[in-house]
Amino acid sequence: MGYAGYAPGNRIADALTPLQQALRSLPVDKAQEILELIEKLTRNVVRNPGEEKFRSVKLTNAKIAAAVAEAPAMLDVMREMGWAVDGDTMVLPPSVRLAHEVHVVGIIDAKDYYKKEAENEKRSQMRAAKIDAEKIALMQQMALDRKEKDADGPVEHGSVAKKLGDGPNVMRAGDIGIGKSQGG
Repeated sequence: MGYAGYAPGNRIADALTPLQQALRSLPVDKAQEILELIEKLTRNVVRNPGEEKFRSVKLTNAKIAAAVAEAPAMLDVMREMGWAVDGDTMVLPPSVRLAHEVHVVGIIDAKDYYKKEAENEKRSQMRAAKIDAEKIALMQQMALDRKEKDADGPVEHGSVAKKLGDGPNVMRAGDIGIGKSQGG
């Protein structure tokens, strides 16, 4: 038996970091596109940490503006990574270093999380559709049974018990002569 009653090998999920929480706060339907964009920006900074053009993003850029309009939480994710809003631009201060192991891997994990969420949603919708189809078929069968019963007309006499016999019909070996001595 493991520590605190847990079996060996079982792991309690670690608490989410603020970055992971921010990444998982994006809307499910737009998350993949937004994460792709954030990943591209992050990879550029990780590959070229000293280049200023990668450390500055104009919020008026068509792609960025569309992503922010669809999901304002994108700005929260970028702030959590260290970006700061400066007018209509987001700037990554020189003191902030993005690490591949933390930031890019965190984005990849978030993409996997949203992919699983989408699969679970699709699976639950398929289950609901299957249940709805079965329910509709059952309701149709019940309606047909009611029509059939109505066509037979009203019940004019109640049910009557029938006599089934004089109890169980058990035959013993002695009844057919087995085990009885005939003498001889």
